Amino acid sequence: MDRLLSMRVFERVVDEGSFAGAARVLDLAPAVVTRLVEDLERSLSARLLHRTTRSLSLTPAGEAYLGRIRPTQEMAGTLRLCANSATALIVLAPGIAEFQAMHPAVNFEVQVSETPTAEIEHFDLTFLRDDEKLDADVVVRPVLPFDLVLCGTPEYLRANGTPRTPEDLVKHRVLRDRLPGSRVRSFKLVHPEDGRAVEVDAPAPLIANDSNTINQASLAGAGLSLFPEPVTVPLIATGRLVRVLAPWVGAEKMRLLAAMPSRRYTPLRTRAFLEFAVDYAHRRAGDNPGTFISDSPQQASPPKPASRRPRP
Repeated sequence: MDRLLSMRVFERVVDEGSFAGAARVLDLAPAVVTRLVEDLERSLSARLLHRTTRSLSLTPAGEAYLGRIRPTQEMAGTLRLCANSATALIVLAPGIAEFQAMHPAVNFEVQVSETPTAEIEHFDLTFLRDDEKLDADVVVRPVLPFDLVLCGTPEYLRANGTPRTPEDLVKHRVLRDRLPGSRVRSFKLVHPEDGRAVEVDAPAPLIANDSNTINQASLAGAGLSLFPEPVTVPLIATGRLVRVLAPWVGAEKMRLLAAMPSRRYTPLRTRAFLEFAVDYAHRRAGDNPGTFISDSPQQASPPKPASRRPRP
């Protein structure tokens, strides 16, 4: 047995989270990777990895052995991320540039998906808008809370007028999203300063089960709709959108979350980028979620473990 090669393959399997990922990075056949790890386990008379069809994790013996062969972890390797298009554009793309300036040996693969919940087990980190439908074993970390704000295009407002109070919405076209099987509810806004809530039975000329579809229709001039506040910042700055009825916001409080498959070992690069993403999102929001501002780079916080399924 080539002990050095087996050790290198074992480390790469741990870092990539799968035998297939290690085989791809090392340019080896998956069967060869499996055999080398099994040879290493036989030589040590210890199982190093728990294997299931859905996940891979270190055994206690594997954790101890990894610590012996790699006492000093390097910030290197490939980090696979998944997010919807808005999160990828606003948080990940500029954030990755800043992170790589500090850690140039870390590479990224980003997949944009409008259904990221279905992708969690295939990525190191998946960024989501909520955690209501996640498996119980998924590890979740809150990244940033944000509000939904009511906006429309300048063209729509010129043609239909600008609402001055929530009650004025009965005269406007208000686009809505709803979950399959649920009924369309009255449109509800909340005043963030005093907690007042107003429900308006506004006309709903377009209803869809996907908020991105609603927002795109609103950007085309079909009516007013609720947008994630961070998304509106560049659109308002370039004149494509106008916020109306400020400071009223949507009644539903939203959060950006980061999720990862449950496994006992998480590579240093994953933990470091998770902490960086939380810090970066808050810095860009200026600790006032949704108000993204420009700032100078700063170091990420020291890595710390993510918690499981936190609740507000």
